[in-house]
Amino acid sequence: MADMARRELAARMAEVAAELSGTCSPAQHEALRWPFDHEERETWFYTPTDHGGLSLLEMSPTQHRLTHKLLATGLSHAGYVTANAIITLENLLDQIEGWSQSFGRERARDPLLYWIAIFGDPSDDSWAWRFGGHHISLHFTIVDGDVVGTTPCFFGADPASSPLLGPHPFRPLGGIEDLARDLVHSLSDDQRRLTVLSPAPPIDIVTANRTTLTEGDAMLSIPVVWRGRLEESLHHFMANADAHFRGVVGLTDAHVQDLAFSRRPKGIPASALDDPQREMLRSLLDLYVGRVADEAADAQAAKYAGDRLHDVHFLWAGGTETGDPMYYRLQGASLMVEYENAVRNANHVHTVWRDLDNDWGRDVLAEHHATHQHRDRHDH
Repeated sequence: MADMARRELAARMAEVAAELSGTCSPAQHEALRWPFDHEERETWFYTPTDHGGLSLLEMSPTQHRLTHKLLATGLSHAGYVTANAIITLENLLDQIEGWSQSFGRERARDPLLYWIAIFGDPSDDSWAWRFGGHHISLHFTIVDGDVVGTTPCFFGADPASSPLLGPHPFRPLGGIEDLARDLVHSLSDDQRRLTVLSPAPPIDIVTANRTTLTEGDAMLSIPVVWRGRLEESLHHFMANADAHFRGVVGLTDAHVQDLAFSRRPKGIPASALDDPQREMLRSLLDLYVGRVADEAADAQAAKYAGDRLHDVHFLWAGGTETGDPMYYRLQGASLMVEYENAVRNANHVHTVWRDLDNDWGRDVLAEHHATHQHRDRHDH
């Protein structure tokens, strides 16, 4: 039986999603609503490309508010604050780039170019919704009235650190870098040899925006992580940037292969850490899982509760001092977390939390379908 709190969360999501859908014109409805089993549900991006759905730019103020209400329902308060901070960075990034980028549209960096999509009917037991734009991609899957999927969950930040008035910079994702660096600094020489697998970090998360992860998957080039084929000049610009960033951090093809995805986790297992180090690792995982509403986060945290944490591995690549280009990975039986801060002078962060078995609620959906097929055969 699903946890009652998660059922109540699913009901609140359904209520807001239905209210948003009810405000839409026919054209807006067509952009917003998709069949539940459409391949678009498992299509996702984190680049400043078309994420699919209905954009904030196309909405009335009421619809804009309802979209944010749905977003705030799915996220914890800290997660919602972080998402808004990331969106706000679009204006700052536009200024940094001289108000000049277009990416084939009127404005490349636009805090209104974030999209909401609803898959299936919120009044049904099984449906899903997605919110995404540059540096945000959030996916929530509801099956039998229960929130069963909260991944992939992507947050990024560019710039990762910006000056504020006063001594403290604006760092929306700084906490998950600082805590990981504290952990790597706490390691003994022997522990560090198991943990630091490459002197150079990848220049993006290794899993990229793949729908399915397979053994040996390696980092993709920037132009690939985009919807459709880029216009030739933009493709050339992105490919040159990719080569430039590789050169800056000293990333070789051998490093890329060393850091390729494998179902068997790489790095040091938590079982080889001491108790204080394990608690740092657990706290770090909590910061990823804690992006989503508490009702959903609790079920995810149970996957590494107690001794289950021992199988989670910690991998590091790149430098370990503040300001060094760096990357880390946390991986367990189904858990996968990546954090990359290597480009733009180590001031551009990509982070992702995935469930290798249950992204988009796949594992639960498979069980759900098997159960219903069994019932159908029994009924006939």
